[in-house]
Amino acid sequence: MTTKVETAGAILKVTLNRPEKRNAIDERMIAELRAALEKASGEADARVVLIAGEGPDFCAGMDLSAMAESDNDGALEFLESAARLADLYRALRDCPKPVVAAVKGRALGGGCGLAMACDAILAAESAQFGFPEVNIGFVPAIVMSLLRRSVGEKRAFELLASGEPVPAREACDLGMITRAYPDSDFDASGAAYTAALAAKSASAMALTKKLLYAIDGMSFDAALDAGTQVNAIARTTADARRGFEQFGKRKR
Repeated sequence: MTTKVETAGAILKVTLNRPEKRNAIDERMIAELRAALEKASGEADARVVLIAGEGPDFCAGMDLSAMAESDNDGALEFLESAARLADLYRALRDCPKPVVAAVKGRALGGGCGLAMACDAILAAESAQFGFPEVNIGFVPAIVMSLLRRSVGEKRAFELLASGEPVPAREACDLGMITRAYPDSDFDASGAAYTAALAAKSASAMALTKKLLYAIDGMSFDAALDAGTQVNAIARTTADARRGFEQFGKRKR
């Protein structure tokens, strides 16, 4: 197995488990991550998915040795392989549960994309994020859409064209990641962050996540219309009705 899946209370933790390869992504890991997301989606008790890496690094990106072995494949095989990675990133967005990446060490290339496809990224201050593909004559093509949604055009170009990693604090300032914590406080702070997410209404969280990503690319009017529909749907949920009732009691 290239991943370990554990449930602790409301947290379903998925650990990338190829430390000897710096948790590089291969076809098996993609399949196992997809399966873990499906498992989380179907379990009512799992309120948050947490993705971490075994060993000193979160994920070094795609397994280049495996890619080199596929050199004899044709364009169609390459397209299918790339599509499986893209579908993984899409599945992270489509999962109704919040997905949080907990990053220690390096998150590079496709591994940085894996983190950025999550809803939130928590990082130790010593962590590094980057896209080194151009340094080996490759293109950070699939991850580009994720980066461009988080940072401005000029900074995105610099990050992609230089291939140089940036430290967690800078990545946080750029909008690439959510929080950067001192290394000594990372585990405790990350646990508190995920516990707070897990305590939220599951229905409200699922609807919020779905709407947030749905309005990307919509016109202002279309986004308002989509929000109007979700507003009406949210009012029908048991969590909202309970919340309105409790709020009314506090006001009285």
